[in-house]
Amino acid sequence: MSRMFRGGFILWVVLRYGLDELLLTSFSRPWLHTVARVLSVGRDLRAPPGQRLREALERLGPIFVKFGQMLSTRRDLLRPDIADELARLQDQVPPFDSDLSIRCIEKALGKPIDQLFVAFDRQPVASASIAQVHFALLRNRDGSVREAAVKVLRPGMLPAIEKDLALMRMMAGWVESLSADGKRLKPREVVGEFDKYLHDELDLLREASSAAQLRRNMSGLDLVLIPEMFWDHCTAEVLVMERMNGVPISQVERLRDAGVDLKQLARDGVTIFFTQVFRDGFFHADMHPGNIQVSLAPDSFGRYISLDFGIVGTLTEFDKEYLAQNFTAFFRRNYKRVAELHIESGWVPASTRVDELESAIRAVCEPYFDRPLKEISLGLVLMRLFQTSRRFQVEIQPQLVLLQKTLLNIEGLGRQLDPDLDLWSTAKPFLERWMIEQVGPQKLFHQLRDQAPVYAKLVPELPRLLQQYLLRGSEASSKQATRVEELLLEQRRTNRLLQALLYAFFGFALGLVLLQIYLRVRLF
Repeated sequence: MSRMFRGGFILWVVLRYGLDELLLTSFSRPWLHTVARVLSVGRDLRAPPGQRLREALERLGPIFVKFGQMLSTRRDLLRPDIADELARLQDQVPPFDSDLSIRCIEKALGKPIDQLFVAFDRQPVASASIAQVHFALLRNRDGSVREAAVKVLRPGMLPAIEKDLALMRMMAGWVESLSADGKRLKPREVVGEFDKYLHDELDLLREASSAAQLRRNMSGLDLVLIPEMFWDHCTAEVLVMERMNGVPISQVERLRDAGVDLKQLARDGVTIFFTQVFRDGFFHADMHPGNIQVSLAPDSFGRYISLDFGIVGTLTEFDKEYLAQNFTAFFRRNYKRVAELHIESGWVPASTRVDELESAIRAVCEPYFDRPLKEISLGLVLMRLFQTSRRFQVEIQPQLVLLQKTLLNIEGLGRQLDPDLDLWSTAKPFLERWMIEQVGPQKLFHQLRDQAPVYAKLVPELPRLLQQYLLRGSEASSKQATRVEELLLEQRRTNRLLQALLYAFFGFALGLVLLQIYLRVRLF
């Protein structure tokens, strides 16, 4: 019943803000435009389309706001006015009341606000779909004062998300049962992955630990700054971290005027992404412009600043190796190897012909190599890839949904900073170097180093373990010989019994023959 009410509310919002009119007029068919005009009679749709879409997503709640955030990075797919409006969803969602925010902080940390902070800015500096952020001054244990950012969860988030997720599960079930591609696309598993990451995002303590891990991983790269977490003031509902000062990456003109090399910034973004994915298997999976800034401080000029670590992705060693081989094969235009990898991994049926899949992949990808991003129609590429995947029954991998989403974010950022960025040539040397490290002596050295404590404990015990093994081996051999002898004796007894039974049978048969002869002699 709650899903029905939610579905009805979504339909009401669509009609209230004229999203049906926006959708119908996006098609080129004149009769659809006529239908849109007829349906618009009696409704006030004077507001710009982008504003209506943004307000509708805000009205529908956090899941739809996140969808709008992702769309805002794809200016190649949207009109500029709509993209500008959706960009406001990244950090300009209407905030909730500051008094409520303070009560949440005091309840979570167990102290009045004036005892927790030297100063606290009641006006939030940013407000997003899940939480909002206030600036504050925090006194350290040594008495010094540091600038801090305080992130507070929006009250009542869990019930709202549960309602939308229940509706999405129901719709996924419809897609799986009614669509010809339902089982291949695994919509229920995709919704399950989305469910997991949304609930993870509601735990700010988990977010703090993810930020700490990324900070350690990126410490030697010197391309990105990640804030320090103040653990004494972190709970599941409140997160207090180092305040970062930078320019939002969406303010391209301001960065250019400050002297930032935008082309290098775009290349650094690609390097950061591939390092997190293929070296660490642990990556920031919510890299929309609202979460990315650029430092203008003299000691860190031109470096990225990452914020909001509620969604992170992880990859297994198998996933990393498989993806790296695919990327490398793509960059080398070795489409046969790409087809073989799809079959080896089980993504397509084992009966698939390699030459047919190779030809289909070549037809999709070859026209787009050596082109800058501004000349590539990603919509056309995705459509043709979908047609190819349907033909060869390629299975969607739910564990890679976040990686696919982050790739879209990275491409959107790259297009915004440097439309001429060649994503393939930028990433190719990195991936080739990574593949060499995976199979070369450096990988062996790292594995031996990581296992050194185990080997150090094991080596002194080797003589004793070897002696035990030999003793067990000799005992096992002795027991085996005894068992064989017992089996031979049992076989001999069985043979003697069989011989006795056989002799008895022949004796009985011979007796019957003699008795028959005797009777015949007496009778005749």
